[in-house]
Order: sequence, then structure tokens, then C-alpha cells
Amino acid sequence: MIIFIWLVLCSFLVLGLSGVDTEVSAMEGDSVTLNTDIIKTQQERMKWYFKGTCIAEINGDQSKICEDDACSERFRDRLKLDHQTGSLTIMNTRNTDSGEYTLQIISGRSEKIFSVTVNDSCMFV
Repeated sequence: MIIFIWLVLCSFLVLGLSGVDTEVSAMEGDSVTLNTDIIKTQQERMKWYFKGTCIAEINGDQSKICEDDACSERFRDRLKLDHQTGSLTIMNTRNTDSGEYTLQIISGRSEKIFSVTVNDSCMFV
């Protein structure tokens, strides 16, 4: 019983303090959608970050994806934004896409953190 309580407490501390709202895993080559679970208003401004670099932005009716050279090289033609929800889809995922993605909802002054893990597609039998 004590071991069970200790495991629950450790799990709570590790998951609760990490700040991650959603954990997503995929196989290399799959697509992953980071769902915001909101319906965006026309005035809403949102920014997506990967490892501190802005990778996508919605500002009213306009959106931008990866204007920075390093970002556009990393995610070239693999990102898609849903203009109604702000959800971000990463297509043809790679191991290097693993990490934390942060959504900042500027008008609502809130953020969501997504932890993405992309696993090798090779499976040993």
C-alpha cells in the first residue's frame, strides 16, 4: 500500500510539475495534430512555438508559417494551421520534431504546452 501511494505521488509530481498540458506520440512519417480544443474568434491572435522559435502565427484572418530560415528549413511544407481552431498539424513527422510545442493565445493571455514524441518507424520483431 505504501509503495502504491509513493508511486502515485511520484507520478503526480513528475506530471503535475512539468507544465505539459497534452502528451502526443507518433511514429516517424505519421501526421500529428495538436488540438487547441477551442473555437477561435476572428480577432484572436495565436502563436505556436517549438523550442523557443515561433513556427506559426494567426493574427485575425492572416496566418504565417515559419518565416525564419532555420524554421522553414526544418518544417518545410510540413505544417498546417486550422484557421477555425488554431490547431497545428505536423505532417511526415521526424525524430527531430520531438519536443515541446507551446501555443500562446495572445488575446486570451493563456498558453498550452504539448509534448510530442516521435518514435522510429523501424520495429524489431
